[in-house]
This record gives sequence, C-alpha cells and structure tokens, in this order.
Amino acid sequence: MIWQQLQSLAGSYPLALRGLGMTVVLSLISLVLGTLLGFGLGILRTGGNRLISTVIGAWVDLIRGTPFLVQIFLIFFILPEFGIELDAFTAGIIALTNLAACFICEIVAAGIRSVPTGQVEAALASGLSRWQRMRQVVLPQAMRIVLPPLVGQYVLLIKDSSVVSAIGLTDLTRVGWLVVQRVPNGLLVFFLVGVGYFIVCYPLIMLARRLERRMGAAHGEVQL
Repeated sequence: MIWQQLQSLAGSYPLALRGLGMTVVLSLISLVLGTLLGFGLGILRTGGNRLISTVIGAWVDLIRGTPFLVQIFLIFFILPEFGIELDAFTAGIIALTNLAACFICEIVAAGIRSVPTGQVEAALASGLSRWQRMRQVVLPQAMRIVLPPLVGQYVLLIKDSSVVSAIGLTDLTRVGWLVVQRVPNGLLVFFLVGVGYFIVCYPLIMLARRLERRMGAAHGEVQL
C-alpha cells in the first residue's frame, strides 16, 4: 500500500517542481518589490511630516491587523467589481508585496529611530542635506539593527505565500491538495510539502541566525 503511494508520489514530481518554482518566483518578486516599497515607506514615516506618517501608520496597522486571506480575496474577487481585473499571479504579487512592505516599513522605521540623535545633529552641522544624512549617516547605522528582523520577515513571507493557493495559483501548497486527491495519504503528502517550504526557507533562517550572532558580537555580548 505504502509502496504504491510512494510510486504515485514519485510520478507527481514534475507537478511538485512546478509548484516549488511558482512558490520561489512569487516569493522572490514580492520580496524585492516589498523591500523597496517598505524602505520607502519607512523613510517617509520617520521623515517628520505628521500627516504622511499618520496615513502610512494607519495603512500599516490595517494590513497588519487583518487576515492575509481576506486581503487577497479583496484584491482578487472585489476589485473586478470596480473594473480592475487581475489574474491570480498578479493579484498574489500585489497582495504579498503590500504585506511585506507594511511589515518592512515598521522594521525600517524602528531601525532609523534607533540611530542616536547626536549622530543626526552632527551630520546636520556638517552641512549635509536631508538625503545625504539619510544615505551616509542614518541608513548605514540603521541597517545593523534592521537586517536580522528583515531576513526573519522574508521567511514569514515565504510561508504566507501558501495562501495564494486559495485563488487558484499552483504553488507548493496547491500541488499538495492536487496530489492528495490521487494519493490518499494526507500526512505523507503534506509532510513533503512542508519539507519543500523548509528547503526554501532554511538558507534564510541560517542567514538570520548568522546576522544575529554578528549583531550580538558587535554589541559585546558573550557568545556561548
């Protein structure tokens, strides 16, 4: 019985590779776009304009406070009611990019706020423009704080990408649902799906751990 199931699973590897590829491509595009947008929002939020900061903060709170499944349903099923037709891949990219940008915005804003005020004042006294202060003084110091949680956020986003299967994208999770209809062993099938996600996420987990160790060493913590 189990041997027959393993043979059926082996025959499904082209579909599994397709799902794994979709998960990687979807996550990679969303991570790049979400990082760019998140850094822009984070810089704007700490820029001193109260109106802009309030608007960005309200949007970030809204996205962080609502289920991702609801967000992706709104983009894929509700926007067409207003004449905006999106295919499943585009809707998934938009939803994941928006989610990543909101979380990264908060990480970047926290990193910028952690830079000592004296450093900014010294740069201001040196005659640097606002952009020069941000690029040459604030961001290099903030990045040491931002990098470890940023990589951790990437891992969470890759796992959140499994939700796109709800709108029909053939990612790794949806492949699991398709295969389990032919191989009636959900435990085995979704164990292998979990292994697939782990293979994608593990290098990032190791990178986050390494960055945390470097941060700890930079702050003089004792390494056991």
